[in-house]
Amino acid sequence: MANTLTKTDFNFPGQKSVYHGKVRDVYDIDNDLMVMVATDRISAFDVILPKGIPGKGQVLNQIAGKFLDATSDIVPNWKLATPDPMATVGLKCEGFRVEMIIRGYLTGSAWREYQAGVRKLCGVKLPEGMKENQKFPEPIITPTTKAEAGHDENISREEIIAQGIVSKEDYEQMEKYTRALFARGTEIASKHGLILVDTKYEFGKRDGKVYLIDEIHTPDSSRYFYADGYQERFEKGEAQRQLSKEFVRQWLIDNGFMGKAGQQVPEMTDEYCQSVADRYIELFEHITGEKFNNESETCSNLAARIQKNVTDYLESRK
Repeated sequence: MANTLTKTDFNFPGQKSVYHGKVRDVYDIDNDLMVMVATDRISAFDVILPKGIPGKGQVLNQIAGKFLDATSDIVPNWKLATPDPMATVGLKCEGFRVEMIIRGYLTGSAWREYQAGVRKLCGVKLPEGMKENQKFPEPIITPTTKAEAGHDENISREEIIAQGIVSKEDYEQMEKYTRALFARGTEIASKHGLILVDTKYEFGKRDGKVYLIDEIHTPDSSRYFYADGYQERFEKGEAQRQLSKEFVRQWLIDNGFMGKAGQQVPEMTDEYCQSVADRYIELFEHITGEKFNNESETCSNLAARIQKNVTDYLESRK
């Protein structure tokens, strides 16, 4: 779609390199800073889908910015400023090669594994007799190792420490932060009539301290249910009304795609892309309580705006 930004090629002051991720492009600035641009790309099953989603980058960047600010009393984070709706400038940290996934409910990939008979997930024992979308007695942490390419792999706390991927001290700190962040996210979601079902956090290290990095509590990294009707739907075994990227995964599954060799991504019509955009905006407005302000711009105008806004900010720091 013409009004989506799916590729970036910026040249910011002090730029040393750029890393193009699945959704975000990270620009390395001088020795201390980085610029993270949230593009309109969308991925599922670790595959970047062929079309972008209008407004998605702005939704992700603005939700992440708000939650980084709302949790800065819990854990130091990388964010310095959001000079553009689609870009954040922050401190460079050395990222840990682990994603901290925390689950409050049995759903998504965890449910699919549970259905297949799995009763131990990332070293965590799961109770017998659970149903889809049931709340765990206590939230569970199911970490994954961050892959350079392809799928992230499930791993246990014990394996992470034994293999020296993260030190015992740092892992325990990350675990503590993960539980505290999830509790804060749950509390904020509840105020807006939502349930924070599960989410992931990424951490890094800077000057000997653990920092929260990347995004937080966005629809790409988190799953939300509507609180209204949750219990009734659960008791009837009905699908929950949710705000997350899971509906995109489900659409792909229904159309025969799960990221496996030989499978084709189904056609993404402009109408379908707009319907996904509407869901992202719906989540933004629910979780922030604010109206989403998105001017429909051409790709070249979006890029020019980001280039100017970020450049002005970086120049102002000199």
